[in-house]
Amino acid sequence: MRRSRLTKILFVCHGNICRSYMAQCILSELVRRAGQEGHYLIDSAATSSEEIGNTAHPGALRKLKEMGITCLSHRARRFQAQEYKSWDYIVYMDEENYWGLQQIHPQDPNHAYHKLLAFADGHTEATAPDVADPWYTGDFDAAWDDIYAGCVGLFERLEP
Repeated sequence: MRRSRLTKILFVCHGNICRSYMAQCILSELVRRAGQEGHYLIDSAATSSEEIGNTAHPGALRKLKEMGITCLSHRARRFQAQEYKSWDYIVYMDEENYWGLQQIHPQDPNHAYHKLLAFADGHTEATAPDVADPWYTGDFDAAWDDIYAGCVGLFERLEP
């Protein structure tokens, strides 16, 4: 069965240079490998303005390359309230990101907000842990493990 419309997914984290960017690249690669590029629009954004215009963190780029994931061209940007209706899924990394989303667009009438690890095996929205921020931890390996698991689970849920 062919997907009849484009599924639009936005990944969100604090600065849009580590976790949300990694998720964008990982899901884009999963989609490409499945030959489904024309069925998805995937992007990423921040809840803060601290990193706007900056490129991806060198640790994120290193980890993606190490894992054979294409590093997409990127400049950090902030999520804007007016774009809420443009996305089917707005996927955040941790509770702070959720709080940030609510400051930008308080209502979620389309039920678009989802925690990334809610898509990983054994988790729900209520039980999903946070993806630790490698900006603070320096642990891009742990971030990779969580982000990859969440992206695989999300793609499996969406795949026709």
